[in-house]
Amino acid sequence: MSAPDLSIPTPRSSRPPSDPAIPTDLRDDARNPGTALTLDWVREVRVNRSAVERRAATLGTRRSVKKEWQAAWLLRAVTLMDLTTLAGDDTPGRVRRLCAKARTPVRRDLLEVLGVAPERIRVGAVCVYHEMIPTAVEALAGSGIPVAAVSTGFPHGLSPFAQRVEEIRASVAAGADEIDIVISRRHVLSGDWEALYREVQAYRDACEDAHLKTILATGELGTLRNVARASLVCMMAGADFVKTSTGKESVNATLPVGLVMARSVRSYAERTGYAVGFKPAGGIRTAKDALLWLILMKEELGTGWLRPERFRFGASSLLGDIERQLEHHVTGRYSASYRHPMA
Repeated sequence: MSAPDLSIPTPRSSRPPSDPAIPTDLRDDARNPGTALTLDWVREVRVNRSAVERRAATLGTRRSVKKEWQAAWLLRAVTLMDLTTLAGDDTPGRVRRLCAKARTPVRRDLLEVLGVAPERIRVGAVCVYHEMIPTAVEALAGSGIPVAAVSTGFPHGLSPFAQRVEEIRASVAAGADEIDIVISRRHVLSGDWEALYREVQAYRDACEDAHLKTILATGELGTLRNVARASLVCMMAGADFVKTSTGKESVNATLPVGLVMARSVRSYAERTGYAVGFKPAGGIRTAKDALLWLILMKEELGTGWLRPERFRFGASSLLGDIERQLEHHVTGRYSASYRHPMA
């Protein structure tokens, strides 16, 4: 069996494959520094909900990714995953087991048959609560896998503001490489863009060298227009990633929301020259789901976004289904889920 090409093959299409017209001189060597708050840009945002939903509905109908191509895309999906445990009963033992899975996310026997070196496949990050940062840092030492921590009163973001900022500083001091913060939804719902901008700026300053991922909790923002506006304001304030959800809302990552946020990222890149990452989270559980999100990213932002520096899945159960699909590709048979334990 030939080894799949991890450079991400283009899915078969009825039209010639091409990446979107993204500027070729994006600043890959620097974080997004943010910009001044441009309210005219925010206020002029419009979203045609019907058109967005029609476009999102076609993602799985006009594309076909099969056989070794599908295996390659699924292996890439693994490398884009923030392997996550955010449960009230988390223990150091569970986190250590999760970190062991992060180091070897796909069974070595499957990778051997696929012709892929195990060191090429690792997850994008491990995401935990602040209390578990030291355990994760120790378990991942030497792996190069970042530790991400949720912060600012996750998942609701309603603790006192000074406490939220201090929580970020404490997580950075404990060794977190990335900080996932939650914005105050009330700023979006009331149209107080200046307050949202100042809030995210303060979070970015507290992060220092750690990368800032801003969670919009899109299921609670009311409209797609609010989603687009909030995405732009967070990027103007210096966010390194915009993220859909905490995974705790009743509605989490959906393809229409993802399409709107991806186009906001593209608009920001076109205007500023800086690439901001995108992270859908919550409800992405199957290999089929992962393929749809990869197709969305390739079509809307191009192949350059299909790497951990620009795209992540927030997932806790997705990896198991991807491993099952890879075993099916190798053996022709579906395996039981217990053959692919998460931790």
